Parts: sequence; structure tokens; C-alpha cells
Amino acid sequence: MANPFMVEEKAPKRVTTRSLQRRRDTGGSISMLTAYDFPTAQLLDQAGIDVLLVGDSLAMVVQGHETTLPVTMDQMIYHAEMVGRATSRAMVIVDLPFPDGQLEIERSIRCGARVLKETRCHAVKLEGGAEQASRIEAMVTAGIPVMAHVGLRPQNVFVQGGYQVQRDEAALVKDAVAAEQAGAFAVLIECVPESVAEAIHAAVTVPTIGIGAGRATTGQVLVTHDLIGLTSGYTPKFVRTYASVGQTIRDAASSFHQAVRDGSFPGPEETFD
Repeated sequence: MANPFMVEEKAPKRVTTRSLQRRRDTGGSISMLTAYDFPTAQLLDQAGIDVLLVGDSLAMVVQGHETTLPVTMDQMIYHAEMVGRATSRAMVIVDLPFPDGQLEIERSIRCGARVLKETRCHAVKLEGGAEQASRIEAMVTAGIPVMAHVGLRPQNVFVQGGYQVQRDEAALVKDAVAAEQAGAFAVLIECVPESVAEAIHAAVTVPTIGIGAGRATTGQVLVTHDLIGLTSGYTPKFVRTYASVGQTIRDAASSFHQAVRDGSFPGPEETFD
């Protein structure tokens, strides 16, 4: 028999496309961070982060590549499944890696369907704007929520000639509007002047998420490794580092190494009788 005095804890309410839209409509804000594994995703979810992005940035910050281009769809699914399984509140979005977001539209639909069927994640992110409108529309029609990505597009790094601030306001506004009209539930804006982000935000009604786009957007996203100082050395201008986990790991490993060398580890407290 159930205890009548026991208060049953309610599961946290999942963040959805609708709740993100309500944030935009009511002047609220949205927090978003990247995640690539179970323990990190679980901690970020417990911290109250609204949206987790399984980004193709894992090619750089996890795999050690110079660009995001080498990561494959199978690898994205592998990491996304861990992140999706770790969360109970955050909405989880998965990047479509290169070239699955650029080839035939049917391929993108199949990849998006894999995300929803195999990972417990909730949406995909697709780089591009006006030229991707038909792809976005087809994916949304197929039941796959899509976040668009305009501004600096890392998958386009060789066409754009490197990682540079994007300043063509008219083209970027056109991209964002086209993405919204095609059915995108949100627009991520990367590496643009604040005034350009403000113009994009004013031109669309869906939530906007900025990274290096100033303060005018609905929300902000960072790569978690940048946030916690777990990097190989380079930190973009738009990053604020909130911890120095990299140095903590080095110090802990160095202490372990020294303890093994001098024989102080393991000690009696770490040894079975």
C-alpha cells in the first residue's frame, strides 16, 4: 500500500520546441552547451542547461582534427546515443555532419530519421540558410525538427577561407528568414557583429541562439570544452572560461605519477587485507 504522506517527486519537464518558442515570445533566455558523452551530458542536464548540442565540433575537441569535416554520421550517432540516454530535462540536438547535410535531400532525411530513432535525441541542426530551404522543408515535413545555422559555417571553412566574422547583413537576414519560412524551429547565429545578430533576431519570430553574436539573441551556446578550460590552447574571443579543468587534470595526473614513482600509492587505505 502506498504511503499517503509520501510526496512523489515529479520528473522534470522536458524542454521542447514549444517551450523554446515560449521563451522567445515572453522575453526569456535559453542556455545551450555541447555534450559528447554520458557523464558530461548528465551533469549539464542536472545543472539546468536547456539545450544540449551533440555538435560536429567533436571532430576537433574530442577527436583532435583541425576542422569539423572528418566526423562521420555513424560517429555522431554513437555520441548522440550516450547524450540522449543521459538527459531527462534538456532538449538534445544533433548536428548533421559533412556531407550528409549537403548531398541529396533524401540522404539528409534518412540521417535525421536515424537521430530520432536511434539516439533518444529530439532534433537536428543543419548548416546553411536560403540554399537549404528545400532541405529544411522536406525534413520538417518528414517529422524531423530542424535548427538552422547561419553566419560562420564551420563545414564551409574552405569556401569561406577560414574562420572569419561574417558581416553581410542582408545575406544573413535572408538566410535566417528563409530557414524560418521553411519550418526551422530556431536559428543558430555564429560569429557575426552584434548589430547583424540584432537584425537577424528582429527579422524572424523563432528563437535565435548566438555564439560570438553578442547579446541580441534569445539564447547563447558555447562548446563545453571551451567553457571549462579543457582545450588544446586556442580559445576564441567569444568564449568566457568558467573553470580550468585542463589544469586540474594535469595536476591530478602529475600527482598520481609522482605517488607511483615514490611508492606512496597505493597505500594501506587502497589495499585489500
